[in-house]
Amino acid sequence: MAYDEKLADRIRAQLADQTGLTEKKMFGGIGFMVRGNLACGVIGAEMCVRVGPQAHAQALAQPGARPFDFSGRPMEGWIYVAAQGFKAEADLQAWVRRGLDFALSLPPK
Repeated sequence: MAYDEKLADRIRAQLADQTGLTEKKMFGGIGFMVRGNLACGVIGAEMCVRVGPQAHAQALAQPGARPFDFSGRPMEGWIYVAAQGFKAEADLQAWVRRGLDFALSLPPK
């Protein structure tokens, strides 16, 4: 499965100043890791964001958001976001920030 390179570039730009950032091919797309923890990524034309269990319900209420069910079972704390949810740069920035904040809350791997 190919992933949206333009979306990946937009996310890279948002994370350009983040220390400890790495990229990893995963789920047929690309993931952006901070200190070894996934913050967000791109799968196909959608964004995946790791928001954590506490923020899961609030994140699902946002435009374009749906449960991350890559394996057929929804994973609490992980969200897919369709293009309408990050069309505006401010919206993309908010999603990246959610994922980054959660990743930074975890111990480094």
